[in-house]
Amino acid sequence: MPRAQLLRQGFGVCGGSLIMQGELAAFRGELAGNGGAYPAGGASDENNFSGSFQEVSMRAERPDFLTHSHGARKISLPVPDAEALAHSAALLTHIRREIDAAGGMIPFRRYMELALYTPGLGYYMAGQTRFGAAGDFVTAPEMGRVLAAVLARTLLPDLGPDGILEFGGGSGALAGQIREILPDTPYTLLEPSPDLQARQRAAVSGIQHLQTLPEHWRGVMLAHEVLDAMPVQVLELDASGQLHECGVRWNGKALDWAMLPPPVAAPLAARLAPYATHWPRPYRTEINLTAESWLREVAARLDSGAILLIDYGHEAAEFYHPQRQTGSLRAYYRHHWLDDPFYLPGLCDLTAHVDYTALMTAAVEAGLEVAFYGHLARFLVEHGLAEVYGTLCAQAGDDGRFALNNEIKRLTLPQEMGESFKVLILKKRENT
Repeated sequence: MPRAQLLRQGFGVCGGSLIMQGELAAFRGELAGNGGAYPAGGASDENNFSGSFQEVSMRAERPDFLTHSHGARKISLPVPDAEALAHSAALLTHIRREIDAAGGMIPFRRYMELALYTPGLGYYMAGQTRFGAAGDFVTAPEMGRVLAAVLARTLLPDLGPDGILEFGGGSGALAGQIREILPDTPYTLLEPSPDLQARQRAAVSGIQHLQTLPEHWRGVMLAHEVLDAMPVQVLELDASGQLHECGVRWNGKALDWAMLPPPVAAPLAARLAPYATHWPRPYRTEINLTAESWLREVAARLDSGAILLIDYGHEAAEFYHPQRQTGSLRAYYRHHWLDDPFYLPGLCDLTAHVDYTALMTAAVEAGLEVAFYGHLARFLVEHGLAEVYGTLCAQAGDDGRFALNNEIKRLTLPQEMGESFKVLILKKRENT
């Protein structure tokens, strides 16, 4: 059965499912046939652009996409209350002071850092609701237990004496679900936000918290939708063919884009050189050096075990494809996408897609082995989705089975999360 037809049918009622074990095995074989040179059946998406430019996020409801300009903010967006507006205004004042102190302009990377991580004011560092229907987005663990169940099976051989170290952790949903399956495994969250730490402790029993990386770790390191929120450099090739790094200024009325004085730092220019000759003009994109530095540091602290990363992104040839003329930088506000990263700072999440080629290069240079790379649907099928489905289906009533089937569709369909999200598993053997 073709993969698209199989996935459209969904996972049917237990005992009479439209997808039986043999069909799942066929699906697994079809996926493996696309593996090429990528480890463990991981597929290259460099030349597969069908539908790939409609970006998809791991959200329970597909958000609306709204474009914004300073002269025409969309009136359809939910209106924040007075307390939220005052919070955003306080962060904006903090950002403007830094812009003034820097001579009128700061790099976008610094703006993104301030907007997300300023203590007490940044989006991830204050106390507003971020997750769920009342927040700005819903991640896969809040949709159901499928992802956690497959992850638990996958991580089991590499748990080591230290167990699992999850970066971020959000609402704690993923930690709680994995803890239910692996109750005797030590589970630690590295979470810099005091507010989120408190919420995670309230939601999940038996977890530990860290605020800095441990010196040594033997076990698993897990990052689910973490890298996309690391501050990025934004670069633009202008109409004349000049490459600029983008910055942020105050134009007298609002935050606005600006071009930093040339030249662009050599590592940034060198990264883009193989692709820039094919770009239309103007062309804007991002480079996430922060994520690469983070991975090198994490690799240095991992004595043995695995690092598992899940995020939306692409390999370099697709990431910097000429059709991606406006880049991947987006803001999230109350389940809406915005292309204006300056809208209500402190109330919007900011994200950019991951360049997996750069990550895998950094990983190998740091002594890690690429054990798996592929899209989310491939990962789930090859790591026990059929068995997980059987177990969860047996536990569910009629309503639960309907929700379970919908959850799996969302996780595996190409037009949903199945292809836009990638999974990268890196391993380090003892004494390497």
